[in-house]
Amino acid sequence: MNTQIRVGDVDESGVVWVTLDRPEKKNALSIVLRDEVSAAFDRLGADAGVRVIVITGSGTVFSAGFDLLEFANSDPEFQKELWLSSDRFHHTILRCPIPVIAAVNGPAIAGGFDLAVLADLRVAAETARFAHVEHTFASVLYRPLRDLVGGSIARELVLTGRSVDAAEALSIGLVSRVVAPDRLRAATADVARTIASAPRDVLMRTKGKIVASAGIDPDLSTLDI
Repeated sequence: MNTQIRVGDVDESGVVWVTLDRPEKKNALSIVLRDEVSAAFDRLGADAGVRVIVITGSGTVFSAGFDLLEFANSDPEFQKELWLSSDRFHHTILRCPIPVIAAVNGPAIAGGFDLAVLADLRVAAETARFAHVEHTFASVLYRPLRDLVGGSIARELVLTGRSVDAAEALSIGLVSRVVAPDRLRAATADVARTIASAPRDVLMRTKGKIVASAGIDPDLSTLDI
């Protein structure tokens, strides 16, 4: 079976890139892709040589969200697998023991928006936009977004599903930097190397505080945020 992500080599600073690699599907988050990301994060988080993980999308879209074709499969066992995969994916990214940066190379929609906000920092291309278009038929991850932009804006975004462009995302604190698309990789790498200049054990202690501040019981097997 073809893999749906690409994991790069760890560079001399301890930075590694994980790329969603379904450009023909706008990097839709299938069960396979989510499980591959979860497994990669588990492995990289435990690797003493890794200090920062960058996640991005291939092509011109960060991620269009969950693969809606999978929702059409009504088999109970398949649906159980789908939601277990989703819980593991969100849980793994949020609790990754080292810093995670999202390099948002284009639209981050629905579950793609969630993926971006589960990272610790976001660097966006000018072509990025964010929207919870699923707000009319599915609940939306709320707490990580609230932590970034505050309750008033977060409530508006999750209840209305309106689109936020890159400039507005910067102004409300959703992203920390906006650059031209051809500068995204270099700008993100610069941020990642700055973070990675700290010792791994220091980064892990700091990241532990970030995870703890999310207020999620570490013993929960599912993640309802």
